[in-house]
Amino acid sequence: MNKVYQWLGIASFALVLSSPTMAASLKVKGLKSSLEDNVDAYLSAISPSDYSDTLRFQEQVKTEIGQALQALGYYQPTYDYHVKGSGKKIAITVTVDAGQRTHISQSNIVITGDAKDDPAFISLLKDSGLGTGKALNQGKYETFKSSLQSLAVRRGYFDAELKKSELGVIPSRNEAIITIDFDSGRRYTFGETHFTGSQIKDERLRSMIPYTENEPYLASKLGLYNERLSNIGWFSSIYVGGDVAKRKDDKIPIEVALTPQVKNQIETGIGFSTDTGPRLKFNWKKPWITSNGHSFYLKSEISKEQPKVEAVYRIPLDDVLNNYYQIVGGIRYVDSHDTISTQLGLGVERHWKLASNWDRTVSLHWLNEKYKQGGDEKGTFNVFLPGLSYSKSEFSGGVFPSSGSKYNFSVEFANKALGSDTDFVRLQAKSAWIRSLGENQRGIFRVAGGAVLADSIRDIPPSLRYFIGGDNSIRGYGYESISPRNDLDRMIGGQYMATTSIEYQYRLYGNWWGALFYDYGSTWNNNKPDWMRGTGFGVRWASPVGPVRIDFAWGLDKPDKDKFQLHFSLGPEL
Repeated sequence: MNKVYQWLGIASFALVLSSPTMAASLKVKGLKSSLEDNVDAYLSAISPSDYSDTLRFQEQVKTEIGQALQALGYYQPTYDYHVKGSGKKIAITVTVDAGQRTHISQSNIVITGDAKDDPAFISLLKDSGLGTGKALNQGKYETFKSSLQSLAVRRGYFDAELKKSELGVIPSRNEAIITIDFDSGRRYTFGETHFTGSQIKDERLRSMIPYTENEPYLASKLGLYNERLSNIGWFSSIYVGGDVAKRKDDKIPIEVALTPQVKNQIETGIGFSTDTGPRLKFNWKKPWITSNGHSFYLKSEISKEQPKVEAVYRIPLDDVLNNYYQIVGGIRYVDSHDTISTQLGLGVERHWKLASNWDRTVSLHWLNEKYKQGGDEKGTFNVFLPGLSYSKSEFSGGVFPSSGSKYNFSVEFANKALGSDTDFVRLQAKSAWIRSLGENQRGIFRVAGGAVLADSIRDIPPSLRYFIGGDNSIRGYGYESISPRNDLDRMIGGQYMATTSIEYQYRLYGNWWGALFYDYGSTWNNNKPDWMRGTGFGVRWASPVGPVRIDFAWGLDKPDKDKFQLHFSLGPEL
């Protein structure tokens, strides 16, 4: 029994030693919301080791609290200061009554110079929160002064001067008087643009300029020009800026300093998706070939089922970003499910960016396809495909957008009179949307449809028929495993296709999201559609390089017993 008491004593002594010692504390009561937050911020600068019961420390605490309250317009607080204990065990409690808030009784804000009629300055003044009758907030006062000067620089008022700024407070009357005299001076305009270091002709670079000479200066347009020069890919470094020191006759000369991009860029990589399995890629890019800005891009992919090589030669026109020709070509081999196909392609495309922000493409493609399909078809198709397409995409929120939309509509046709082996018309339409509800909920909706108008499915090359299923189609089914079948129960592809998908996502933690989804669709010929359903749940990681998606899906209408399918993919969701 004595040993038991000994062990209890030792344990009790250990608990006493391990229990935390009482630390000095400082608490403020009586304040809420922004007042409480601001006071806490001011007092956080005082170390607990400095807490004491001296009058000097008491005055320091009251001074910090007073300054925090004055910043929000409270100049007559009262305090109940209470101290308990001493030394390291001191506990200080301050109960504060903030009193009445000070309001602006007079607001004398005058903007002179060209900025007096500038809508941006008028809007800034309107939204300043410094009008007569408004509650005083010193932060808004300081922010407004800073905003006046920064806005002047951004909008070309380089002679602007804050001539007077005063904030007078009458605490006994809870009144404040604001006086600001801001002279913007004249507004400068864009002067001549000078280029240095460029390997591309000046007229090509000028076609991307978003401003005109003598137009009022706006720094955001220089930022837009910098972005356009970056997007074109011709340069490794870019500087676009106004040379304020050389301003003359109301004009700011614009200096553009450029460094050419390397002539050859090589990219290699390894990828994987449950649709196509592992794959190796080798890409070769020549960002610029001539002083007119021509470029070349070769993309190759090695995989078990669909190895391919594609090449693009781009010829920019006068508006280099928005108007250009492309010569495209490639070879692709497919050995998947019931399709064995070798495809050779060559084409010419003309691209426009329309004022409505739609991309329009007119194209002429040649396709030579040697194939075996469904166990009872084989042959070779030679097809010339004139086509027209419209597309548009808009996103906001980075690589994991909070909102976005994507549209694509196209029509192609083949005719024996134009040298094709067959006659048909191919129509396609795809749309997708991302929408968010707050910061923790997202929704994705997709819809797609297509039709190949021909006398028979055998009049259409297999690569232009419809096979659906997989990561970006109907989950719960293998990649392109849904298709009409022949008498041998082998896939032959469809003339018509329709799919839709709805997905709900909820943020689990940080950049990790959970997802629930339901997919629905079919591909068919002249018979009635056999609709397929897929559903399941997944995990999303908003990685720095784009969404990583893992889906656990069930094909509800699979004919076999194994209805489960795992899907993995990396890249844009739309």
